[in-house]
Amino acid sequence: MLLESYRLEIFNSACQPGAMAVHCFAHLDQDVGLVLPYLNAVLGGFEYIQDPPSVTFKAHGKLITVHGRKIAINALKDEAEARKIVEWLKREINQAWENRADIEPSFTAAPRPQVIDVLKHLPKTNCRKCGEPTCMVFAVRLTEGAKGPDACPELDAAQHRQLEDYLGRFNLAAF
Repeated sequence: MLLESYRLEIFNSACQPGAMAVHCFAHLDQDVGLVLPYLNAVLGGFEYIQDPPSVTFKAHGKLITVHGRKIAINALKDEAEARKIVEWLKREINQAWENRADIEPSFTAAPRPQVIDVLKHLPKTNCRKCGEPTCMVFAVRLTEGAKGPDACPELDAAQHRQLEDYLGRFNLAAF
């Protein structure tokens, strides 16, 4: 087991002290820097930086960055959600480390869904039922991982399936 323990630090944004969301640092007691290219290969990182090594994922409207000795997560509801995500990452880190002989390490970011291609799968009614002002904004939110296809009530079954097929080509982190 590579990652055994960590300490959570939960805090509010310094630039938005009244915001409802909290942020989290998980200070890792073990250095996980060597596993990052394997974790990137398994989870399809949104961004990979080689020096100093870090990998960033976008999932469910959150940015999650894993460094050698720290994990940073934004836009959390509370400490329970932070702990859930960090525990998921701990499992993923340890599994990637255990299986590293069978994983081709990746030192580049995974391909990303393109906004215009997502928009092509949407009804383009700008109905606002998804909570966004336009279908274009909704398409951006989909590519960011902040929303899923289910958030568009105007999609018929065929459109929904086509959009999920398109998005399924991209290895998006999920916890």
